Amino acid sequence: MAHILPYIQVVLALLLIGSVLMQRSEAGLGSAFGGDGMSSQRYTRRGFEKTLFTGTIVIAVLFAVATFASLFLGR
Repeated sequence: MAHILPYIQVVLALLLIGSVLMQRSEAGLGSAFGGDGMSSQRYTRRGFEKTLFTGTIVIAVLFAVATFASLFLGR
């Protein structure tokens, strides 16, 4: 199992990068520094965007589990 974990981590990392890049960016540069930005409306994720958001969280958790597993199994 320990020799398969690096490949699993690479695949999960690529999936995580792709899913993060596909998400819509709500915050502009102004709100990143504490400003209000121009839009202070609440936004609700629906449909594919909500599925993508949930999938990103699942992939991140799986990546963390695979990383800790490789740490404890000792390659």
